[in-house]
Amino acid sequence: MSRPSWDEYFMQVAFVVATRATCPRRSVGAVIVLDKRILATGYNGAPRGLAHCTEVGCHLVAGHCIRALHAEQNAILQAAMNGVSTRGATVYVTCQPCNHCAKMIINAGIQRVVFEGDYPDEFALELFAEAGVQLCRYKAGVVTEVDLAPFRPKR
Repeated sequence: MSRPSWDEYFMQVAFVVATRATCPRRSVGAVIVLDKRILATGYNGAPRGLAHCTEVGCHLVAGHCIRALHAEQNAILQAAMNGVSTRGATVYVTCQPCNHCAKMIINAGIQRVVFEGDYPDEFALELFAEAGVQLCRYKAGVVTEVDLAPFRPKR
């Protein structure tokens, strides 16, 4: 039996975290890791203590549920709430981050993003490129770096 790589291991953890999601439209999980240690996890759902979308429905505006936090946001907030720095960390996410999450990832000091599912948000790619955040695609146990050169700002 072969052991999974660290990237594969933490992506598997992110998929388990996604099973806790309370959004009936999409289940996303995120795991923030530094030095091969899990700092925080998050999944998409309503804020702590509030009714879940599975109970009261999604509040949709322009096709997006505005009731729920995204998995990346929840993981970053969990770390902050517990006084854990995410500077220099990697976040493993079951879906490519949107531009709102990209901005939070950048400001949280996270340096690397590993994701599996695509999300149609080119502006997020532009933000990661400009900030120098490494973006990696995970597929079938293999991690490859995303070429962000086409998304770098022209100055």
